[in-house]
Amino acid sequence: MTKKLLKMEWLKSSIVILLGTFIMAVGINAFIIPHNLLSGGVSGIAIILQYLTNISTGIFVLLLNIPIFIFGVKEINKRFAFLSLVGMVSSSIFLILTESLSETVWIEDILASSIYSGIFIGFSSGIIFRVRASTGGTDIISVIMKKKFEIGISSILFVMNVIIVLIGSIISDYTLAIYTLISMFISSVVMNKIIIGLDTKKLVLIITDNHDEMSKALMDRVKRGVTFLESEGAYSGKKKKVVYCVISTRQLSVVKNIVIETDPQAFMTVMDTAEIHGSGFKKPIF
Repeated sequence: MTKKLLKMEWLKSSIVILLGTFIMAVGINAFIIPHNLLSGGVSGIAIILQYLTNISTGIFVLLLNIPIFIFGVKEINKRFAFLSLVGMVSSSIFLILTESLSETVWIEDILASSIYSGIFIGFSSGIIFRVRASTGGTDIISVIMKKKFEIGISSILFVMNVIIVLIGSIISDYTLAIYTLISMFISSVVMNKIIIGLDTKKLVLIITDNHDEMSKALMDRVKRGVTFLESEGAYSGKKKKVVYCVISTRQLSVVKNIVIETDPQAFMTVMDTAEIHGSGFKKPIF
């Protein structure tokens, strides 16, 4: 990649991060703060400190992130470090700039606020992760621990968030902790959908004696590529070809009809899949 293309890629990622951190700040100040709810990661700790001191969350986010960033910068690559710095600084600035939303935007229903906050934070986290960046804090810690101890990032973040919620429930209210967990759950679901993609596909594996006829019907009627995989029955020792095909959800009913018409005795397995790259499928958003 040339220097010009590299700069463009970094600029594009930075713009996405700025958009994501702005949405995250709105979600926190408009839906979490008014009901004394919590968030995950460093922002969750910063929110607790704001409840205790009445000092802006944005200030605490920056103060907490600085030592984490200094500690972790040597352990992560240059690109991730730079983009994480952009996310760290912009999230703090936007949290301060949107602080007034906690007074001007008010949804009385605490459950509705939990849902909205989960959607906003999940979407913002998702688009930031899609450009392989973060907002610093616990994201950097989890990346370092993954490299050193091979512990799953999602597991690390989950444990950290549970600890934050437990601390928050002690200083505020156990009922609010439940609504916080609802917000975190929705945030996690939305984030995964953004990272993986909303348009999931179906992976179809068909074991049949009529593999040639089956594959021709799939290519003609479904307009998808088909691959043969060699297989052997463990009990019978009989060798067969497995028909491998990736289709859209809408095409599944057509494929089932093809299988029934071509070989009623065929063995078919259908699995959800995502992040499909190649001819006939859309490119990722970012």
